Amino acid sequence: MTDLIVEEMTCGGCASAVTRAVQRIDSKAKVDVNLQTKQVKIESSQPADKLIEVIADAGFPARAA
Repeated sequence: MTDLIVEEMTCGGCASAVTRAVQRIDSKAKVDVNLQTKQVKIESSQPADKLIEVIADAGFPARAA
């Protein structure tokens, strides 16, 4: 499980964009987004640094929680 903080998420569209970005590199990833806390919990075979990279490439800078 990877826990990230994605400060710039503000709406459901943002959450969907983050989820799509992760699922592009791991179609089986489970992504749980909490817009209130800006937390994203990801169950994936990908390492945290790769997840942070693809989320940032989608326009949402992320960091480890």
